Amino acid sequence: MITLLSHLSYVALVSPDVEASVDFYVKKVGLTEVARKDGRVYLRCWGDYYTYSLVIEHGEEPALATMAWRTSSAEALEEAVSRIEAAGVTGEWFDGLDIGRAYQFVGPWGHSMTLHWDARHFRFEEGEHASVFPDRPQKRSKVAGAPRYLDHVTICASDVDAFAEWYSEVLGYRIMARTVLEDVPLSVFSVITTNEKSHDLGIVLDGSSRSGRVNHFAFWVDTREEMLIAADTLIEDGVHIEYGPTIHGIGEQSFLYYREPSTMRIELNTGGYRNYVPDWEPNTWKTSQGSYDIYQNGTMHASLSESFPPADGPSATEEGITEEVRDQLVAGSSSDR
Repeated sequence: MITLLSHLSYVALVSPDVEASVDFYVKKVGLTEVARKDGRVYLRCWGDYYTYSLVIEHGEEPALATMAWRTSSAEALEEAVSRIEAAGVTGEWFDGLDIGRAYQFVGPWGHSMTLHWDARHFRFEEGEHASVFPDRPQKRSKVAGAPRYLDHVTICASDVDAFAEWYSEVLGYRIMARTVLEDVPLSVFSVITTNEKSHDLGIVLDGSSRSGRVNHFAFWVDTREEMLIAADTLIEDGVHIEYGPTIHGIGEQSFLYYREPSTMRIELNTGGYRNYVPDWEPNTWKTSQGSYDIYQNGTMHASLSESFPPADGPSATEEGITEEVRDQLVAGSSSDR
């Protein structure tokens, strides 16, 4: 198969209070608002190469509106759509802001995905945001610890392995690793990628009856020191750090989690490995090996099992599971079988 997808290009989120969310992303995260159109607000990190990487739109509860990937070519876009429809899924074409002709579909587990090839290569040429560095599309944000760009999104699915396999077979994602419970052959977390990163799409096991949920999305900063500065700055601005800073075992990224006003979870991460092996065989981790916390000394906060929109059951997380959540997920999986 040719390489169909190149990388995650933007995430669109639903917020009950768009203005509160936008104000938070601009003033406390350090993003720049670049456009408003049809009720949506478009935001960018200072290092984004395209016009935007985050879109906020209104809805009754926090949720994922869509996650967008840029294909590797115009031909790859057509091939990807052909494969999606051959797999029994039908989407629709539309014209998006600065991405041209794009294809949006809902996958088997209820998540909206957008694919596009065209993309405006963005740069502030003048004004307060213009950078003196040729490779930088924008001057570094004045907010301490502001992310350079979008990194990944982690969704929830009722069958982690089946989700990873479908997106691997249809769209060519590489399956990198998964976490299985110690005493039950149940996958609770998996990471897949379109490029050399450990993942740009994570999957956690969903114990609810609601499809299409998301656990978090993540921004990238250049160094661990910047991440620690971001943590300090957020706390001084009255933002609660939900978990971290520490380091994942799978992926080996340094990370921390916090929430925006809609309650949507944001991850800030950095570091981690790069993997260029074309015939990589995915590894299976047990929870005792530190797949969530490489130091194996952190206590997972129960709130991390809350995913979006709220539903009638918890999800697993990238950071582990409490005993109560574990029992619910195992019981739910057994009833499915």
